[in-house]
Amino acid sequence: KLVRKGLIVIMARFKLTIEYDGSPYRGWQFQKNTPTVMGVLMNSCKSALGPDDFELYGAGRTDAGVHALAQVAHLDVQTRLAPEILCLRLNDALPATVNIRAAEAVEANFHARYNAVARSYVYHVSARRTAFAKKYAYWIKDSLNIRAMERAGHLFEGMHDFKSFGVVQDEKQSTRVQVYLVAVQKEGASIFIQIVGSHFLWKMVRRVAGVLIACGRGKMDAKDIRRFLKLNDPEPARHTAPPAGLFLERVYYGQLPTDFRPVWPMVIPE
Repeated sequence: KLVRKGLIVIMARFKLTIEYDGSPYRGWQFQKNTPTVMGVLMNSCKSALGPDDFELYGAGRTDAGVHALAQVAHLDVQTRLAPEILCLRLNDALPATVNIRAAEAVEANFHARYNAVARSYVYHVSARRTAFAKKYAYWIKDSLNIRAMERAGHLFEGMHDFKSFGVVQDEKQSTRVQVYLVAVQKEGASIFIQIVGSHFLWKMVRRVAGVLIACGRGKMDAKDIRRFLKLNDPEPARHTAPPAGLFLERVYYGQLPTDFRPVWPMVIPE
């Protein structure tokens, strides 16, 4: 329900699955006079549905330059449109850098953020210089030891205090995060770092990725990671990987799967 001018308006709620190229945007969250993903989605809602007849909430924020393969948002709107027609109308009003993959009618108590039980991010590293993927991968000139990165990644799994890896905007916010999986895999000239967790602190994923890359270069090892997870150490911040290689791969709802099998954003050939 939405109260407007003393009247109760009955709204329909839709779950939207959204992919976007984050390169042109200053992140997900709406900012006045600044291009954001949420901002262009709100503009498409105004164009397709009317200026005031909707409310939009995302599952979480992505930073400037970060991409998404399957971001989730819920949309409250007063409409009789079928989900597939709503999806078509919204996409007609969106730029090519944002696409709604699916719209699904959901119960009024579904919440894109609070009902999410886990998020999966994939960080994309290129092992060679590429003309086409600069906006979507971090080129590392050094040869990386994938096995060393894999072994280091497992140290992050479990419940840990990630105060060395994240930025909190509220001092009351806990820095403890449950990480379900950290996996490293090479496909062609692409190296993918997948991180699945209950939630993530601001910049946490990029700092974990940066530390794993340092491990692959032989500049860090297990002792360093254990220290970072025990103390409030500034070193991970110096290794923050750039946003271009980061993709929000999936948001999980309901029961977690036994196998977090990811979707790779792209594969750079050798």
